[in-house]
This record gives sequence, structure tokens and C-alpha cells, in this order.
Amino acid sequence: MDLLLMLKALIMGLVEGITEFLPISSTGHLIITGELLGFLSKEKRDVFEIFIQLGAILAVCWAYRQKITQVVGGLGSQRSAQQFALRLVVAFLPFALMGKLFGEAVKARLFTPVPVALAFIVGGIIILWAERRQHSVRVQEVDDMSLGDAFKLGLIQCFALIPGTSRSGATIVGGLFLGLSRKAAAEFSFFLAIPTLTVASLYSLYKHRAGLTADDMLLFAIGFVVAFISALIAVKALLRFIVRHDFTVFAWYRILFGALVLLTYHFGWVRWAA
Repeated sequence: MDLLLMLKALIMGLVEGITEFLPISSTGHLIITGELLGFLSKEKRDVFEIFIQLGAILAVCWAYRQKITQVVGGLGSQRSAQQFALRLVVAFLPFALMGKLFGEAVKARLFTPVPVALAFIVGGIIILWAERRQHSVRVQEVDDMSLGDAFKLGLIQCFALIPGTSRSGATIVGGLFLGLSRKAAAEFSFFLAIPTLTVASLYSLYKHRAGLTADDMLLFAIGFVVAFISALIAVKALLRFIVRHDFTVFAWYRILFGALVLLTYHFGWVRWAA
């Protein structure tokens, strides 16, 4: 196995883990990083990027293992556990349907750096708008959400089909607009990622299983493990951050990063994919 290729897999796993649960788009960062590194063929890289999301999801499962154990253990008898699981199902279904209908078309047309950069900028502007408007909180904890809140966030999550939008960014900022506290919005985004990204990852692996080799599995394993470790750190850091700060810093990061990609494209400093 090429050591340089293994190093690239490690970098990709690090990028996934750090960015998956921050409102800055992991998919957008992976597309841009993969282009810069020249990592694998585009089709195989797409599968790699989706698979290593499982490492990030495992990090959330570990961080919230107590809550998940309570919910799973109480599904047969506890109404609160049943309601929590139902909210996740209701929020997941719109994304699953839209992904099935439009996922391949979006991937064929928008999974390149320039559309990603534009989505970065637009998303940053929306976050600034969300933070500068008056934020009235009516839902303090994730368990206080209604089914209507969950369904609306599920619809908002569909915007994340556009690379560079950020699934976590869409659901967290959408939660702020719906009156959720930053903590409730962030935690529901974490929990909603579990069915959303797990189904997407397993489906992609099954669909492309014939084209994967033993060497690919080693690269996938490296990316998976690194994504798990870095995502676990990122989730805990974000929860500490939002206690005292808003998401403005992420908005400006998105705008500056997107502008940088567009500048490098315009002046030909980097040969981005068309």
C-alpha cells in the first residue's frame, strides 16, 4: 500500500471528523480537499467520503451512548422514548425521499468545488442573518420538541443535498428559526445524523461494492478511525463552544473560505474540476 495514499486517507478522515457536525459542510470540505490531494478516482472517492461518515456517526453514538441506550431500551414501554424515536423518523423521511428522487442528479451537477464555494458563501450569509435577528427560545431541550418541529427540520435538512450547504448547519440554523435553543438545535442535529448518514453510507457501499478492493478497505479503515476520533473531539468542543458563543464565527469562515476557492478558480491558481 502506498504510504502517501494512506496519508491522504488520514487527512480526509481528519477533515470529515472535524467538519461533520460543525455548520461548515463536511461534504464541501471533502470535495475540495479530495480535489487538492488528487485522492482516488472521483467515483471511488465519493464512496470513501460517504463511508467515513460512519466513523463520525459512531462518535456521536459514543458521546450520547447513555441517551441512546435509554431510548432503545425504552421503546417497548416508555412513551418519552417512543416519542423521541418517532421525531427522528419523521425528520428523517423527507431527506430520504428527496435524496432518492434527486440525489444522483445533484451529485452529477453540483459535486465540484465552484458550486460548493457558492453554497459556502450563501450559507454563511444565512447564518449571519439568523444570528442577527431576535432569537426567541420556546424549546430549551431536545425532548421538548414537537412532531411538527421535527418534520420542519426534516424538510430543512433537504437543503443539505446541495454540497457546501452543511447538513448540520441547515438543521441547527433551522432550529434557531423554529425557536429551539442552540443546545437543543445542535443535539437534535447530532441525533438526526445517525439514521441519515448511516443509511446513506450503507446504501452507497452496497451500490458500489463490486468496484472495491482489499487495498480500498485499508484506506477506508484509516479514514473511518481518524473520522471517529476527530469527530468525538469536535462534538464535545462544539457543545462547550455554544454555551458562550453564537455561530457568527462559522458564518465568516464559510464566506472567506468560499471566496478563496472562487478567487483561486477565477485566477487559475488551482485547477479545480469543472
